[in-house]
Order: sequence, then C-alpha cells, then structure tokens
Amino acid sequence: MHTSPPHHGTTHDHGRTAHADVAPGEIAVGVVVGRTSEYFDFFVYGIASALVFPTLFFPFTDHLTATMYSFAVFALAFVTRPIGTVLFMWIQRRWGRGTKLTAALFLLGTATAGIAFLPGYSTLGVASIGLLAFFRMLQGIALGGSWDGLPSLLALNAPKERRGWYAMLGQLGAPVGFIVAAGVFAYLYAALPSDEVRDWGWRYPFFVAFAINVVALFARLRIVVAEEYVQRMGELELEPKPVAELVRAKGRHVVIGAFAALASYALFHIVTIFPLSWVMLFTEQPIHAFLMLQIGGAFLACGATVASGLIADRIGRERTLRGLAIAIAVYSGFAPNLLGAGGAGQAVFILLGFVLLGLSYGQAAGAVTANFGSAYRYTGAALTSDLAWLIGAAFAPLVALGLCARLGLPYVGVYLLSGAAATLGALALSKRLQAKRSAS
Repeated sequence: MHTSPPHHGTTHDHGRTAHADVAPGEIAVGVVVGRTSEYFDFFVYGIASALVFPTLFFPFTDHLTATMYSFAVFALAFVTRPIGTVLFMWIQRRWGRGTKLTAALFLLGTATAGIAFLPGYSTLGVASIGLLAFFRMLQGIALGGSWDGLPSLLALNAPKERRGWYAMLGQLGAPVGFIVAAGVFAYLYAALPSDEVRDWGWRYPFFVAFAINVVALFARLRIVVAEEYVQRMGELELEPKPVAELVRAKGRHVVIGAFAALASYALFHIVTIFPLSWVMLFTEQPIHAFLMLQIGGAFLACGATVASGLIADRIGRERTLRGLAIAIAVYSGFAPNLLGAGGAGQAVFILLGFVLLGLSYGQAAGAVTANFGSAYRYTGAALTSDLAWLIGAAFAPLVALGLCARLGLPYVGVYLLSGAAATLGALALSKRLQAKRSAS
C-alpha cells in the first residue's frame, strides 16, 4: 500500500487533499475480508446452535425444548453487542483504532476457541451451559467492538452515482460467510455419522473460525492504521463520539435506521438458521443435503447482492429497500407453507428467500446514515446496526420455531410481515424528516 507523506497543520497541501491516496477499491477489499470473517464466525455458531448444541448442552429435555434453549443462548450475542460497541468506542478514543480492533478480534478468537474446547452437559453439567452462555456473550461484545468504520469510509469515498454498488460490497460477507460455514458442516455430515459430528466433529469449524480471525485481523489492520486512511477518517470526522451525546443529538435516527433495515434482518435467520432446526426436528431429510440446498441459495444471494447495487444506483437506495420490503411482505404470505410441502416446496422457499435476502440485505446497511451528519456517522452507523440485529434477528430462530411448533408454519410469515411493515414505516418517517429539514 502506498503511504502518503505526513501532513501537518491543515489537511490541504497546495489544494490537494490527503484523500487523493484513498482508493475505494482498496477499502472494499478490507470491508469484504472483515465482514466475511465475522459472518463465518456468526454462522458457525448459528448452525451449531440448530444442529449440535441442543443435544450436547440440553440433553435433559425433549429435542424441541432443547433447541429453543439453544436459540435463547444464540440470542445473547445480539444482546451484548451494543455493550461491546460502547466499550470499544471508549477504547478507541483512548488508545486508537488499531488497538481497539486488535483487542476486539483477540476477544472474538478467545471466545470462539473457548466454545471449541467446551465439554458438554454430560461432563460439566449445568456449568457447561453457563460457560456456553458466557462465551456467546463475549462473542457479541467482540463483534460490537470490531466495527472499524471502513463501510462508512467506503460510502463517503465512492462516486455519488456508484454508492449503491459500493454499499453492497461489505454485505457480500454474509452470503460468502454462510457458504463457507455451511460447506464445512455439510462436509462433516456427509463424511461422518451424526453421532460423531455431535461428539467431536462440530469443533472443527470453530478452530477454522479462529484461524480465519487471525488472517482477517492482519488484513484489516494493514488498512485501518495506514497513514492515508487515518488522515481521511479524520477529515471525514469518522471518529467515535460518546454514546450519550449521540443519543441526545441523533437518538431518533438510530431507531429509524434500525427499523428501516428490519425486513431484511427478520428474513436473515428465517432462511438460514431456523430452517435447519425445522428439518432436524420435523423431517427425515439428510442434513447435508439440506445444507447443500442452502449453499445453492447463498450463491444466488451473492448474485442478488451484486444486483442490488446496480438497482440502487439506478432508482435510489431507499426506493430499493421499500420495494424489497413489499416483496418480502408478499413472500411472507405463502413461503412458510412451502417449507412443509416436501422437497420441491423447500427448494422454492430457500432459493427464493435467499434471493430476496441478497437484494434487500445488499442495501440494508447505512441506507439512512446520512441523517447522522458527518460528526455522528461513525458511532451512529455502528449502533444502528446493533439495534437492527437485536430487534430484527436476535430472537428470529426462537420465535419462528415457537410459532412453527405451536401454531403451524404459516404463522412464521407473521414475523416476516411485521419486519416488512416496520421497514416501510421507518422509511416513510425518514423521508418526512428529510423533507422537513430541507424545507427549513
């Protein structure tokens, strides 16, 4: 990477700004690498929570109840993620972005390795559940702390007419991370008997996640501590603000931004984690075959994510999100029935769901972050994402499984419909506030 000479005093040097050395393409590499590693961790735990952890940590109850307990622990990371954001924002203000990112990813790796080595209930009893919950909460804190601001830097350095395209690049980490995580588990279930996967095979993906974290740490540090990026972040005021100050100044925009992404975030786990639990509990379908179907859906989601950038640059990001929220509302009316309609129905449910996920999630991050202004964008974008995950996705597998088991699959659509309605309402409110601001 080229490092520009140090600038002293002002950010201008005979009319040339430091950001001349900041290339959107290079920022995009850091964003994709960072997000892919985080989502791989995310999905390794999520898949294990559906397929392995119910019998490993909750063997004292029936399989349905055990899976719901497992999904309750799964949600803990999303509860603690905002705490991690606040804590590590303070660390960054005191010791710098490099120290913050190193500490966050070290904590993430430690928690992931701790889960990999954790004995089950048959060995430690209830202490194993407590330790699983503890490590899961640490993962959430670490993920909150891993926010590096590169997506915001990328958005602000991208050409105005290509911002939708560059916005989707970081979102590609989700389907790519799922492909790798699901691929590892599919291989294990195809190569090993199910009891061996539950006994020891499930630990392997967590070791892989730890190794990927180490590689991702150095790839991201190479960018975030480089002089030209530090200078450009300073010019754009992409620095942490005290959370109390953000809430006082821009609190309503944090809430609006979280709800604006809710349709996509609600769908996120309905097509990834929840269906695995449903197949495990209520069908005889081989797990590796269903995982391969989901991997096919994730490849479609990659293409749809790319397409979302092209669509958003043509018609606008908010109009894209609005249109996709309506599409998800329509999907919620019939798709859950497909999951119970045999192999062909399951394929349509998964493949169509992943396409909608790619199109909507590709533009879900930062669609209304302009409302924060430059001073609050860095902290506001992080907390908006945390809140969207907490409200829309944290309890989705638990709620969907509970509705499915007690009321039937069609009621899962109610959850998706509520997310779509929230997105449409938040986008309408955001548009109204922007109109008032323009009028004044």
